[in-house]
Amino acid sequence: MYVALVATQWLYLAIAVVVAVLCVWAFVDCVRRPAANFTSTGKLSKPAWMGITGIAAIVSVIGVVFLAPSTFFMIAAAVAAGVYLADVKPAVSGKGTSWY
Repeated sequence: MYVALVATQWLYLAIAVVVAVLCVWAFVDCVRRPAANFTSTGKLSKPAWMGITGIAAIVSVIGVVFLAPSTFFMIAAAVAAGVYLADVKPAVSGKGTSWY
C-alpha cells in the first residue's frame, strides 16, 4: 500500500513538472512575439495572452516548488498553455496553421 502511494505521488510530481515546463515555454514564446501579430491574426491581444500564460506558469511552478500540485489548477494551466501553443503560436509566428 505504501509503495503505491509513493509511486502515485512521484507520478503526480512528474506530471506537474511537465506542465510547468510547458507553461513556462508558452509564456517565454508569448513574450518573444510582436504585439502586432496578435491583433492582425484576430487573436486576443499580447498582454491578454501574456497574462494567461504567465498566471499558468506561476501556478504550475508554485505547485512544483512546494510539492503540492493541485489537480484542478494543473489541468487549467495545461489547458491554457496548450491552447496558446497549439492555436495562437502558429498563427502569430507567421507560419500558418494548416497542418493537414
